[in-house]
Amino acid sequence: MIQRRAGIYLILPALVIMAVFTVYPLLDGLRIAFTNYNLLGNVVQFIGLDNFRQMLADPVFWLALRHSIVLTVVVVFLQFVFGLILATVMQQKLPGMGAFKSIIMASWVIPVAATATIFKFIAQPDVGVINIFLRAIGQGQLVTYWLGNLQFAFPFIMMMHLWRNVPFYGVAFLAAMQAIPRAYYEAAEIDGAGAWDRFRYVTLPGIRNMIVVMVTIHVLWTFNNFDFVYLSTGGGPVNSTEVLPTYVYRLSWTQYNIGFASSIGTTMFLLLMVYFIVYMRIYERQMTS
Repeated sequence: MIQRRAGIYLILPALVIMAVFTVYPLLDGLRIAFTNYNLLGNVVQFIGLDNFRQMLADPVFWLALRHSIVLTVVVVFLQFVFGLILATVMQQKLPGMGAFKSIIMASWVIPVAATATIFKFIAQPDVGVINIFLRAIGQGQLVTYWLGNLQFAFPFIMMMHLWRNVPFYGVAFLAAMQAIPRAYYEAAEIDGAGAWDRFRYVTLPGIRNMIVVMVTIHVLWTFNNFDFVYLSTGGGPVNSTEVLPTYVYRLSWTQYNIGFASSIGTTMFLLLMVYFIVYMRIYERQMTS
């Protein structure tokens, strides 16, 4: 009994902090989603599902939702693939590999604001590296401000995500690979398994838990990511890079329509909850099969 009380007292500060900074804002945001709360208004009234009806009729919401889903699916998939390749390369005993492991983490360590600034500089029409290269090879007609181009701004945002997160994937997968007992590979080799079979039947199952953790975390992080888009394009040009977090921010702090913004935030939360439940069910089914 005394030990149980001691345990409760030890976790009580963390529970209080979570209640104040996580649970309460979440519940209050849900409440606001059903009101006409506006920072410029005087009266807050309960309006039921009106905000959600307005959301479903809003073309910018559907555009931002499509961008958020495409960004999350494409970026997380490519990060997984490139991270797996990078981890496989780093597993090899090559000269200078230790220094290489340290250097590649620089892109993940530096602040997001610095990353956005670097890519904005790279995209510049006059001094950007891409445009300098295009002029050097005689393709000056292709010079543009890449983050201001309707066709290339969104892929540029994806490149920023990849540049920052692929090294983290690589290092995480490498740690999981090194934890796999060497005897498994030796047994597979004795049984005649080639390099691909060893990777498929030994490496991938051995890092399955790490894959689940990395994919889950980065789906949540990418879908909710605000920094890259806001700092590089602000959702432009002409909403071509608008995602749900930047749209919620614009509704809240440019148009001051907190109620409508909260309805979109609530929808984002529900979508992520559905994803998490479905993903974990699939994972549990695979583990028991």
